[in-house]
Amino acid sequence: MGFHDLLCAFDPKSLSEKTAAFTEREVTRALSGESCDREGFLALLSPAARPFLETMAVKAREISLRNFGRTLQLFTPMYLSNFCTNGCVYCGFGCKNAIPRKQLSMAEVEKEATLIAATGLRHILILTGDAPKIATPEYLEACCQILRKHFSSIAIEIYAMDTPTYRRMVAAGVDGLTLYQETYNEGLYESLHPFGPKRDFHFRLDAPERGCMAGMRMVNVGALLGLDDWRQDSFFTGLHAAWLQERYPEVEISISLPRMRPHAGSYAPAFEVTDADFVQILLALRLFLPRCGISVSTRERAEFRNHLMPLGVTRMSAGVTTAVGGHSEKDSGTGQFDISDERSVEEMAAAIIRRGYQPVYQDWRAIP
Repeated sequence: MGFHDLLCAFDPKSLSEKTAAFTEREVTRALSGESCDREGFLALLSPAARPFLETMAVKAREISLRNFGRTLQLFTPMYLSNFCTNGCVYCGFGCKNAIPRKQLSMAEVEKEATLIAATGLRHILILTGDAPKIATPEYLEACCQILRKHFSSIAIEIYAMDTPTYRRMVAAGVDGLTLYQETYNEGLYESLHPFGPKRDFHFRLDAPERGCMAGMRMVNVGALLGLDDWRQDSFFTGLHAAWLQERYPEVEISISLPRMRPHAGSYAPAFEVTDADFVQILLALRLFLPRCGISVSTRERAEFRNHLMPLGVTRMSAGVTTAVGGHSEKDSGTGQFDISDERSVEEMAAAIIRRGYQPVYQDWRAIP
């Protein structure tokens, strides 16, 4: 049984009604154990759980300290290309947006990598638009050959691939895969992706599993918060991560919590996700998945990220630019979205230390 079969077992209307019907007693029951089951997870995402955020926060902090200690891993994204063939209505790189398009040369990849590595970071996340005939697997392999000289961990956040192509990426030195389903609402997904290869809901949904099968060390999933009812998308994100954890225990399964930010184009989020909503999602995920990594990006403002550090977060980005070549050319063009936390790696590390945590620049190195 694939994850889509589990997804189809839930009727959105019934799920919404069930979420609204939870009581404080059921929330208390969900908080009574070391972790919670699927039913308890949904209860912790429900409106009835809102008065329990402080209790949830205390428990989430204890679980995080027990499983991860006082550490926060740092990484930064590196945009290689913004060519795209998709019509995603919510993305600044969508092919209908009139923005300058660029793909880095190998010399430019080397320049970007050198500058990023000089900050001390050894974990890099490389990104492209969805244009596999431009940012080809061969191009990505050549980029990885350069990046391996500078970084001990290379993750990709690119177009969905088949298993053999993911195996090629692993052989090239890639050890991590980040891929957001955007929304787990299949009907809505179709309207948000009117054309392009990303329109295939099933191919994208199964991509994280293909990454696990191909030998990725880490696979990271998530939904873009604001596209649909945040309670349902967060619930399915948690189920997706749990499903992968159960079937691929050798893979480090993680979750990201991207929230909609301004971007090139006219699309506005259909659903508001407040700071309190965001905290509730984070806490519920930590209590449901005690061993799961959780990333919070610079989409969130600096002060808010500071307050989130003790609540279950394990990874944060720093020194971020969302433009192609943005680390070496500050006026390098339009970014994928606006960032809210513009702190450098050094500033971010100092903030982590002030909160009583240790910034981790590297926690993985492959054996040659």
